[in-house]
Amino acid sequence: MQYIENRTFDEIAVGDVAEMARTLTAEDIELFAVMSGDVNPAHLDPEFAKDEIFHKVIAHGMWGGALISAVLGTKLPGPGTIYLNQSLSFRRPVGLGDTITTRVTVREKHADKSRLVLDCACLNDAGKPVILGEAEVIAPDHKIRRERAHLPDVHLHHHGAIYDRLLARGREFHSPRIAVIAPATQATLEGPLEARRLGISDPLLIGPEPMIRRVADDAGLSLDGAEILHTDSISAAQEAALALAEAGEVDAIDQGTIRIDKLVKPVRARLKTGRILSHVVALDVPGYQKPLLVTDGLVNVAPDLDAKAGIIRNAIDLAHTLLIDQPRVAILSAVEEVTPALPSTLDAAALCKMAHRGQITGAVLDGPLAFDTAISMVAAKTMPGRGSDVAGQADILVAPDFEAGKMIAKQLTHLAGAEMTGLLMGAKVPVLTAGRNDGMRARVASAALASLYITRRGA
Repeated sequence: MQYIENRTFDEIAVGDVAEMARTLTAEDIELFAVMSGDVNPAHLDPEFAKDEIFHKVIAHGMWGGALISAVLGTKLPGPGTIYLNQSLSFRRPVGLGDTITTRVTVREKHADKSRLVLDCACLNDAGKPVILGEAEVIAPDHKIRRERAHLPDVHLHHHGAIYDRLLARGREFHSPRIAVIAPATQATLEGPLEARRLGISDPLLIGPEPMIRRVADDAGLSLDGAEILHTDSISAAQEAALALAEAGEVDAIDQGTIRIDKLVKPVRARLKTGRILSHVVALDVPGYQKPLLVTDGLVNVAPDLDAKAGIIRNAIDLAHTLLIDQPRVAILSAVEEVTPALPSTLDAAALCKMAHRGQITGAVLDGPLAFDTAISMVAAKTMPGRGSDVAGQADILVAPDFEAGKMIAKQLTHLAGAEMTGLLMGAKVPVLTAGRNDGMRARVASAALASLYITRRGA
């Protein structure tokens, strides 16, 4: 157990010194930016910083000031110290990887109010000052010894970082024509319009035109240049979108305000390709360093072995769209052992054998795997009996049934803070799907995902 202890005014002498060292990391800079709100690109944007005076990312100046505060508050005088004044003179930049030694030296003691004046210096690896200053504090008058606080673990996650990369790639290719069915809410209209503005897709807004214009007016959205196909009703809008897809006049369908369960049956009947229709969601999960695909929590309620093989093939296709050349596919169950009482484990074993014999290609499969062993390297190391190229690093999670797939996606979204977008796969054209709580970024990401998939399929 570690303790932190102060030095009282009476215990301190002129000339006393305390110091600590800390190496600057990218996480330090990001945490300081989050805490302070200072998002100056000189600290956070390498492309910007390389053309500035120091030609590299540098620490916030007050990061060094915080190091001085840490020495005063934990070492000299320590707990019970009251800050009165602090001057700082910034002499040199601090770059990533620099180790800064922060030193405070007592210069004056004033007994009338237990005041101390201390010289403060932050020195770099070469011993040269990066900050010089002076602090005035009131030293504590009684001893304090406390257990050192256990700080929480901090996991930095850039929300939307994976989506941003997806959007950047989506702009590199042609803009697919996407039939948007009855965009009757701000969310269902704003997403396609933003995707159009970014050059990701070319939406065709289908539905009663007065309704579409009213939604745009209420939301303050501009329809300038947007293509609208007027229909007399929302059901007619769905029919028009399906007819255009059948005729090859649109590249994809956006469900708009149509419930996806009402769209699945006509899509399956009219846009069939010989492949199974299944849903794949792509999630940006905090703490997981790559996109995570989950399937199928929308279409296939209780898929048999053949259906699961088709579901996996669709997910592999989408993973390839995301430039995951050899995705790791985890076929989930409650346990890792093949257990006759759990049919999902038998299916998992059979699917792996199918992959071994070349019936499922383009990926590495393993199963049955429990959820934790699929996504956690810590859990994977405790898995008894066998090694795995998938455990702990899955790209695709294959749920045993509809209920499990839906719960996995919803739990990751609402408990882990994941962002989600998805496509209905296996039809003549992909269908963009979005939940009722999905914001504009998820809807734009769906368009980008469809654009990449269409481009790759046509290559």
